[in-house]
Amino acid sequence: MPWKPPLSLRICCGVLSATLALAAKAADSPAATPPAPPVPSGYPAAATGQGGIASGYSAVRWVEDWQRMRDPGQQRDFLDRLKYLPLGRPDVYLTLSGELRGRINHTEHAQLNGGEQRQDIYRVFLGTDLHLGPNLRLYGELGHGFIDGRNIGRPSGTMRNDLFLQQRFIDWTDHYGDVEVGARYGRQVFIDGPNLLVAARDNNTLHFTVNGLRTWINGDRLRADLFDVRFNRLGNGGIDDDHSDGDRRFSGITGGIVLPRRWFDSPLYLDPFLWRQRQRKATWGALSAREERYYGGLRLWGEIGKATLDWTVNHQWGDHDGRRLEAWQALFAQTWRLGADRLAPRLGFHADYASGGGAYGGPTLRNASAPYGNNIYYAYGLFLTPTNLAAVAPNLVLSPFATVRVTLEYQWTWRVDRDDAVYRANGTAYAGTAGTGGSHSADVARLQVVWTVTPRLSLTTRLEHLEAGSALEQGGYRSSNFAAVFASYRF
Repeated sequence: MPWKPPLSLRICCGVLSATLALAAKAADSPAATPPAPPVPSGYPAAATGQGGIASGYSAVRWVEDWQRMRDPGQQRDFLDRLKYLPLGRPDVYLTLSGELRGRINHTEHAQLNGGEQRQDIYRVFLGTDLHLGPNLRLYGELGHGFIDGRNIGRPSGTMRNDLFLQQRFIDWTDHYGDVEVGARYGRQVFIDGPNLLVAARDNNTLHFTVNGLRTWINGDRLRADLFDVRFNRLGNGGIDDDHSDGDRRFSGITGGIVLPRRWFDSPLYLDPFLWRQRQRKATWGALSAREERYYGGLRLWGEIGKATLDWTVNHQWGDHDGRRLEAWQALFAQTWRLGADRLAPRLGFHADYASGGGAYGGPTLRNASAPYGNNIYYAYGLFLTPTNLAAVAPNLVLSPFATVRVTLEYQWTWRVDRDDAVYRANGTAYAGTAGTGGSHSADVARLQVVWTVTPRLSLTTRLEHLEAGSALEQGGYRSSNFAAVFASYRF
């Protein structure tokens, strides 16, 4: 019997086809003379918590600026024409974006104590970015995620979702000299902070998004970003079962300072932050209870000559079910370019500390936690997280060709408190690891190869071996091999 795509995928593809047809009609209309580009804010765009851009594309699609496509000479093909669809005035236009990604994951021992697992995963994204003049913008993004395979259990809404209104927001920006002021309200990706604390989690089928208000002011050398958002509670069906989660609220302020370039003759940024996360059901040990956790920290990142660095230190405090909370994280990543060419090899390492203890008794909870950080940083197989963890990992990045990037890494990992558990990437404890075994959690060897075939098409391979240490082995957990291959096409 021939394979029949699920109804949700057919709907998503139908919406995409209809949108492209309308876009083609709009693209055939004559464009007005391109106006002068808008005055940018003084603060560097790369440091405003919006996400990086490569060849015009970003994982967070509303970050992209395609105003150059006003000039027909910049358009190479039909898809380029979709990046600037004039709707009357030159500053009123529509930008369309989309992504198709297919992926296969293979894990030797799922959850380190289960059987062999294979995950066949794909996703479809469609985004519409409507600019209504120089100040007002409406953005919407649909996502469809599918997962099948062997031994996959019951997938969460971030991995299998028939149709998700992934982002929907309105924002307003204005400029006063070199100062940019803005506000955004709705469902959105929020990643203004260290990647290990807040991330879009592109490893998932759907992105991690939040609901609420974000406001910012970006000056010449200073900036501030204030936000108050709630997380999402996702179902596996259509749009009607994905809701804002009133049990989890995240708010605070992230700042930014451009350090004087004369100090190091390189761009370097210092970002202080003060955040609060409130959850009605935060689980530590056998207890799920209300938790109020504050984060106060500093991030220093950027370049110094041939070196890149990303250092974060944060103190966490508050209470869990009325019990005192006191935790720390110190996260240090750095690389050195071994040559003058931009494709020269990079040698580096990361060294990380995340406090632990108290989940299974005691007057103080000392387990550090991230709101929603990069969940594959310590293991592609989602085996580890920065809670009750210490890690050291040398790495080497090679670019044998301009379009190929190879990363090799070996990581030693320990737990800080032997009386507490080892924790997975989703924040749950490995049952039976608290108070048993030694401090050694695992050794992890990893290889990643990314081939950017074209600016739109990329192919990625990931290989990983996790060798369980005594902290996991005494709890009945095993070593594991993980492999993943995926292709992503975006426009």
